[in-house]
Amino acid sequence: MIYLPGLAVAVAAFWFALSGQTTPLFLLLAVVSILATLWLCARLGIIDRDASPYHLAHLLVLYAGWLVVEIFKANVVVIRSVLDLRQTISPAVVKVPPDAKTDFGRALFANSITLTPGTVTIDIAGDLLVHVLHEENSQPASFALMNRMAARAADGWE
Repeated sequence: MIYLPGLAVAVAAFWFALSGQTTPLFLLLAVVSILATLWLCARLGIIDRDASPYHLAHLLVLYAGWLVVEIFKANVVVIRSVLDLRQTISPAVVKVPPDAKTDFGRALFANSITLTPGTVTIDIAGDLLVHVLHEENSQPASFALMNRMAARAADGWE
């Protein structure tokens, strides 16, 4: 139940963002619906570390900032490849073992790869199967820093 307060704040913020109402009736309905949602989640047993990762928000914000820079750098590489008349594109597929311990961490890493231009995560069962635009980037070591950063952001500093 340690994750319940974070989930309550997130659900309340989501409700207010969608409604924007501050009249007493709407606030009463908000409290009732939020409490019903929390009760239902607790009853179903779905309030856990993966479903409520709000304690990791500061790590996720740092990771998002780092990821934006990496996406920008990858954009420059892809634009150069597309505009180069020598056809330097040589696609390949690589297996990358994820460092993350949780499903959330694996999903964060897989989505980060897909968000980065020139790479697409094809399969997430077991090791991640990644399609890359340039064969020289087709080593698992090419993804090592992103793998480590995503695992730390999703799983904490354990």
